[in-house]
Amino acid sequence: MNKEITLPREISAIQIPSGDTISLPTGTVVVITQNLGGTYTVATSAGLARISSDDADALGIDQADTEEKSRGDERMKEAPVADQVWHQLKQVYDPEIPVDIVNLGLVYDCTVDDEDGKDVVFIKMTLTAPGCGMGPAIAADAQARIMTIDQIDDARVELVWDPPWNQEMISEEGKMKLGMI
Repeated sequence: MNKEITLPREISAIQIPSGDTISLPTGTVVVITQNLGGTYTVATSAGLARISSDDADALGIDQADTEEKSRGDERMKEAPVADQVWHQLKQVYDPEIPVDIVNLGLVYDCTVDDEDGKDVVFIKMTLTAPGCGMGPAIAADAQARIMTIDQIDDARVELVWDPPWNQEMISEEGKMKLGMI
């Protein structure tokens, strides 16, 4: 963290906070500011961007940490499906805040229902600000994480704005991570 990395190849990224897909050309200098949930937030001369774990090698990241995380997910396979869903949601992070979406208080509702013989997860979540362009990316991260659970056939993540999010919704754990208590 906080060391300059020169990208050895062109990579695709998501600009923060707009949510636009951008290309970071070979030779771009970046600094990793956050490495949570399998994505990397980097500072560039043009601002912040989020890079997928698929491009971790361009950042010089060893995937051994990811493999250790996968072993943790393997241990969760014996847990009830609802617990597995919450576990996966706790692996999703806002790219600007080092707290997962559950502890940030962004997940308002999470249910697992049988729909025509298929197990479907329904999530209602919000963002810290309604104009955040990263909403679709964060929702897609949540959906992708949930879909890694063997028993789940579909996951639907809905962004909602009522009630409006505020800092009081952050869990005690989240507040401790942010130095708020």
